[in-house]
Amino acid sequence: MRIHCKIVVIAVCFGVFLLLYFFGGNAADDPPLKEVEEDNYFRKFSGLRNNVASKLTKKTPDELHIPHKQPLTYRKVSKVASRGGNAIAKSRQRSDMGVGRPASKRARAEEVMHLAVVACGNRLDETLTMVKSALLFSIKSIKFHIFAEDPLTSQFEKGLSQWPHAITNKFQYSIYPITFSVGNAEEWKKLFKPCAAQRLFLPVILKDVDSLLYVDTDVLFLRPMDDMWSFLKAFNTTQLAAMAPEHEIPKIGWYSRFARHPFYGVTGVNSGVMLMNLTRIRSTLFKNSMIPSGLSWEDLLHPLYQKYKNHITWGDQDLLNIIFHYNSECLYTFPCQWNYRPDHCMYGSNCKGAEEEGVSILHGNRGVYHDDKQPAFKVVYDACNGSSLFYPLQTKFLDTVNTLCGRIPQVFLKQVEKSMRTVYEKKVVRHVRPPPK
Repeated sequence: MRIHCKIVVIAVCFGVFLLLYFFGGNAADDPPLKEVEEDNYFRKFSGLRNNVASKLTKKTPDELHIPHKQPLTYRKVSKVASRGGNAIAKSRQRSDMGVGRPASKRARAEEVMHLAVVACGNRLDETLTMVKSALLFSIKSIKFHIFAEDPLTSQFEKGLSQWPHAITNKFQYSIYPITFSVGNAEEWKKLFKPCAAQRLFLPVILKDVDSLLYVDTDVLFLRPMDDMWSFLKAFNTTQLAAMAPEHEIPKIGWYSRFARHPFYGVTGVNSGVMLMNLTRIRSTLFKNSMIPSGLSWEDLLHPLYQKYKNHITWGDQDLLNIIFHYNSECLYTFPCQWNYRPDHCMYGSNCKGAEEEGVSILHGNRGVYHDDKQPAFKVVYDACNGSSLFYPLQTKFLDTVNTLCGRIPQVFLKQVEKSMRTVYEKKVVRHVRPPPK
């Protein structure tokens, strides 16, 4: 009974926070949104936004136990959609009613995090939900690099432009076509899942980007992306990428039992969440089993695929495992809670980091967001997608406690509760100013 009550309280707070953040924005700081750009869904909650804001502004910072801070600065944000190399820039400068001074160009560049995703087929809604989850908790602004098939380009532009101004003003994005610089494009495109191999070519395509976080479309952020971004500072002088182990227990891991090719470490690594220093990748010669002198990243990809194409099962992920098998000094491994998958709970809980700290990044592979095999994953996805806000979220989560992954609800909810509290203090409470004396 006690754990059920705890789930109910956390879940209700999560639902309220989603409403406040997405439909209220910075209520005490931003002008009201234009009704012509809001759909009926957003208008339903405009009253809630104003009501919450009015209640917050009745309290002083001292009453909320928050130290006085300087007013926030504002930034000029541009959104770029590029198709086949031709960029169409849509720039908008925001007037913040005299709040602070514009940040310098150097400061703006330092504050931007880069996130890449590849979407093909029916992955539009899943990708937009991932983007929404990244914006929900992150502190610094994000530049999204979206690689998509041509039919999805206009749908992404439409979907991203329909979000409220308070959200669209916090990120930039570029949309790129699916391209492969070496080898047979059709062969690369069909490797494992549609377009998944595109991630191998990110260092080659994004030449002006220094560092980047790549995630699969079925990833959800349950804490600020800023925290994952900070792993870049943990790299030593030889490390240029970071991933999580494919499994925690070798005797039930896939690579340790079935792989017919070299792989990293004892259990291999999962490439669904991959942090990269692209500058280092572009300047490194990688050891391999073909040429003693080493090859650059771009020159290595096609011959490596030709050698192992009859021995790999998971496509581009297998190729990455082969690369870092021969270059293990180049890889940093982060804990399993940063790439938490059904494998971490469907055979019994085997991710100690998630048990202690909660899940940081949820990776719903195996299609678990869209079926009933692992309801705990689906409940979190529905909440981030917005479809659960009208229904008792706590009831849906209680319904999962008898499932393999749902019986450890604290794993899914612990980090969410912490992230909600942190972001609430940073994005809402800090806007409350002391009343005039």
